[in-house]
Amino acid sequence: MRFRSHQFGIVLAPLFLIATAFAADKPQSFTGKVSDAMCGKAHMRSGPEADCTRACVGKGSKYAFVVGDKVYTLDSSDKAVLGSLDKLAGADAKVTGTLNGDTIQVASVAASK
Repeated sequence: MRFRSHQFGIVLAPLFLIATAFAADKPQSFTGKVSDAMCGKAHMRSGPEADCTRACVGKGSKYAFVVGDKVYTLDSSDKAVLGSLDKLAGADAKVTGTLNGDTIQVASVAASK
């Protein structure tokens, strides 16, 4: 009996991993605040958060997205997406994209309603 349950686990484990891999590639929507990867939740520069975010991104930091206590790095080479992130720096937004670890590959971004 033990041998059969062990065999059952061997069959189910790869199926679970495959299902998880397919779920990871599915676009998700997140609501939070646009920031930068250098500062995350706590901006180091005094003044408006938007100014700090733009300054850090201008110095090479990537955009980030703060959702509660979690900070995700945003990744995109799409000029329209990057333009929207610049406009929404320091503001609440809705990001749609594919999550991979702590990075969101951004498909779209819009002001939060």
